[in-house]
Amino acid sequence: MNERSQESRVRIDLTAVVVAMRAGEPHVLTVKTPEPPGVGLPSGPFQSGHRTLQAGLRRWVEDQTRCALGYVEQLYTFADHAPFRLDDPNTEHQTVSIAYLALGADAGGDDMDAERWRRWYAFFPWEDSRQGTPPARAEMLKRLKAWAAAASAGRRLERQERIRLAFGTDDAWDEERALERYELLYEAGLAPEAALDRGETPGPEMAGLPGLPMAADHRRILATGISRLRAKIKYRPVLFELMPPAFTLTDLQRTAEALSGTPLHKQNFRRLVANRGLVEETGQVTTETGGRPAKLVRFRRELTLERPAPGVRVSATRRGAYP
Repeated sequence: MNERSQESRVRIDLTAVVVAMRAGEPHVLTVKTPEPPGVGLPSGPFQSGHRTLQAGLRRWVEDQTRCALGYVEQLYTFADHAPFRLDDPNTEHQTVSIAYLALGADAGGDDMDAERWRRWYAFFPWEDSRQGTPPARAEMLKRLKAWAAAASAGRRLERQERIRLAFGTDDAWDEERALERYELLYEAGLAPEAALDRGETPGPEMAGLPGLPMAADHRRILATGISRLRAKIKYRPVLFELMPPAFTLTDLQRTAEALSGTPLHKQNFRRLVANRGLVEETGQVTTETGGRPAKLVRFRRELTLERPAPGVRVSATRRGAYP
């Protein structure tokens, strides 16, 4: 049995995917980073002074962004398989990154400067199908197909199948596969982070790639958060965590569309909301819609006690589909 000559230590990093709806679009809280490409998610190491992992996360986010977190849940744990060394050459350090998803952040009112809050579709433009197939998706598919064609016969079929499943080339687009799509692009060298992780400078061919890169593995973590949130709105009431106390059904539909990146059928969506008893009328109306006064509704909080899965099943309300 071989004994290792170096002592191994584990460093725990805490990373937050903080999502808020602003102007009808999902935004993610970001920070400036010293390493390229200069933008990342709020993060920091777990320290002995933190009572819990979540308390440590909240402290880092507040220190870095001055934003207090609302709803928080653990998202995923990512292990860095490439040990790095600090001052002591006999000690190897392994990084474990624990990511959290946070909703309903206090963003300081209308403080929406582009340096902190960014549309998540700026990082994943191929994920937004609300206006039809986005040009970014067509561009990435073209490059992925070239990547597959360059492989050997056996590998070519495998890559083509993965492209088909991830990007729904057979008209079976699955909005929950955001992470799978990013990891496929990373493997194909179509994400600048792949070059940065190898210690290389992204080549000129990367300049025209759609989607902003992020520092370290933060875009991968963000993709994980998008996939999780898109799945959870179907069976848990997290959609309402991103809504104001009172809202219109149109506001609710647009929020569901913005998060899923999928256009929804108006009548089907309203029928589903009504049949599941998700909201109740407040007795008030708003004229801010620009047309007829619209009724204001609110989420029925007691619904969580009545039903185990009070979500909005987006896949059942797409245009042309019926619940």
